[in-house]
Amino acid sequence: MKRNTLGQTGLSVSEICLGTMQFGWYMDERAAFEMLDHYAEHGGNFLDTADMYSNWAPNNPGGVSEQIIGKWMKSRGNRSKIVLATKCRAKMWDGVDGEGLSRSHILRACEDSLRRLQTDFIDVYQSHWDDDWVAQEETMESFHTLVDAGKIRFAGCSNFSAARLASAQKIARGHGWTGYSTIQPHYNLVFRGEYEEETRGVCEQSGIAAIPYSPLAGGLLTGKFHTGKTPPSNRADYVKRYDAGVVDLVMPRLLALAEDLGVLPLQLALRWMMAQPTVAAPIIGASSNAQLDEILKSAESNFPSHALDELTSLSA
Repeated sequence: MKRNTLGQTGLSVSEICLGTMQFGWYMDERAAFEMLDHYAEHGGNFLDTADMYSNWAPNNPGGVSEQIIGKWMKSRGNRSKIVLATKCRAKMWDGVDGEGLSRSHILRACEDSLRRLQTDFIDVYQSHWDDDWVAQEETMESFHTLVDAGKIRFAGCSNFSAARLASAQKIARGHGWTGYSTIQPHYNLVFRGEYEEETRGVCEQSGIAAIPYSPLAGGLLTGKFHTGKTPPSNRADYVKRYDAGVVDLVMPRLLALAEDLGVLPLQLALRWMMAQPTVAAPIIGASSNAQLDEILKSAESNFPSHALDELTSLSA
């Protein structure tokens, strides 16, 4: 698999980041190990998880995805080959500091994640989403403390507005602290404005790498369901979030271009994303190795620039 540099971190990461929300949810430990092995065998080295994954599932208190990854890395002896990203912010214990981006929560949550992951350090430790109740100075100093202690290598964030991202970077620079090196935005071929019109400029100015989530728009860009087709029940509400006008404009051409090129729509959509400025690697969450193979082919193939340019113009 091809590699990209993860922004100013200098870390070399595979073009596809494997999201692991499904571990401990609809994928048990055995299936997760098989997927992790398959991903690594095909050159993948970039894993994204979070301490809360997946606490919405029955009998899952959170932390299960991290535990599975930790067991896998230990059993394979490959921690040095993996670029590991996880997140904090969600409620993980009772008490006033049980959730959020306060110093006490960040430091304790990091220790808990390190224990579950069975590692001495986390490559990219991320704010899962913003926290208006805590001063950004406290949050950014806490991440800097973890970097100084060698417990994390870089800090990142997810779901931050452009204004809050810029503010955090300004505060960090002013104090000589570690700033955010990565961001996870909601970004795909049919949902571009929020990132491109607001956040991308901050990323370009600060050397921040984007690791977009939902790059296939909840399965919409796979082409498996579109006009006249009903998505699976667990996807129906999710895909409704996208503007129907944009979807109806983009999808027919995406499907036609993919057919002309002899590739799957998802492969063309992912290749388009990989070509966008500041994007290091989209986060994908596969449900099987067969699906993962389809996704990985998007990082192994080259697509004509005219097809990518047409999609850019059409979905602008």
